[in-house]
Amino acid sequence: MNLIKELRWRGMVQDIKPGTEEQLQKEMATGYIGFDPTADSLHVGNLVPIMLLVHFQKAGHKPLALVGGATGMVGDPSFKAEERKMLDEETLQHNQRCIKAQLERFLDFNPSRVNAAEMVNNFDWFKGISFLNFIRDVGKHITVNYMMAKDSVKKRLEGDSGMSFTEFSYQMIQGYDFLHLYNAKNCKVQMGGSDQWGNIVTGTELVRRIAGGEAYAFTCPLIKKADGTKFGKSEKGNIWLDPKKTSPYEFYQFWLNASDEDAESYIRIFTFLEEPVINALIEEHRQDPGRRTLQKRLAKEVTSFIHGENEYEFAIKTSEILFGNASVETLKSLTEEQLLQVMAGVPQFEVSAADIAAGKDVVTFLAETGIFPSKGEARKTIQSNGVSMNGSKVAAIDLPINNEVLINGKTILFQKGKKNYFLVRVV
Repeated sequence: MNLIKELRWRGMVQDIKPGTEEQLQKEMATGYIGFDPTADSLHVGNLVPIMLLVHFQKAGHKPLALVGGATGMVGDPSFKAEERKMLDEETLQHNQRCIKAQLERFLDFNPSRVNAAEMVNNFDWFKGISFLNFIRDVGKHITVNYMMAKDSVKKRLEGDSGMSFTEFSYQMIQGYDFLHLYNAKNCKVQMGGSDQWGNIVTGTELVRRIAGGEAYAFTCPLIKKADGTKFGKSEKGNIWLDPKKTSPYEFYQFWLNASDEDAESYIRIFTFLEEPVINALIEEHRQDPGRRTLQKRLAKEVTSFIHGENEYEFAIKTSEILFGNASVETLKSLTEEQLLQVMAGVPQFEVSAADIAAGKDVVTFLAETGIFPSKGEARKTIQSNGVSMNGSKVAAIDLPINNEVLINGKTILFQKGKKNYFLVRVV
């Protein structure tokens, strides 16, 4: 497999050092990408480097995922408007453990594989290097002029906030990572986002000037929405890969709501579907955009990749429930925990088993639970087809509410209008 050719048609190559494609064709290579441990979960902005590493391993190469325990203490200034808040060592270590656990779901770390993925932490080699040794043995090989010529540095120096020496040293520290991995693990390739190109090239220079070796690199374009807004954000903020921070349903909806133009780009970058399949999907979507064929397949592929098939199916069921299309069979297929998860934030009412056994009519039941302020309003809304129970319209005002209507013997889901849900629980 020609990795660079594969990534090019997917739109995942921007900058590439001469000779990189040939090197990757010649032999199994070891390559790495750095992950910034500033949070205890990766987010969809990190999906591109994850996809790069997965493609890298699929092509027969050995991926290294570098978690920046040392660089995380400094903070990458690349194209940032101001210096970031420093994190303490304990927080960084916690974040690293969480990130490692996530990456292990996507990459094969089985040591029996010749190209098994590995996790490395640059704190492991920086903790033993003194400042004096670093500026003597490494710093003398890169001039200040060279460092200041980088666009990421120039933009900060031209701004109002300037740049601290700590941040200015970042590209040297990241460059040293490449040199260390070249010497310790015969790592010859570094990958990353296009905003990292200046830091990456500094690494290839250190390999050439200090180790006398040849190092290679390529970057992926930064992903932006077609309207120019930032990719990976929702009204609630970041779209996280941790299901506790962003539920699989919210994650699914993020991809499902992509614009037509974005979906054509995203399905190449964020799925492993082959080119003929993607081209056919794009053509089918263009014939009838209203069916949202492309967005549905995109959401399916990415949600299944990140959270698994079961969570994808759960996201579908959640969509059916919240958009009023769920059947009673769909509701019964959920556990009580899943139903409560779907209905988080929905008004909930508790009734006794005796109330249910009494078999009150639906009008009385709705008024007594407080879902409707009065029997009259409940009756009127039912008669105008405005009330659903467990996914079906309530057709009769004398419908008995008894054990037979309970979902899994525990709950009833009422819906008033299109978006107003009420969950009744038997306690």
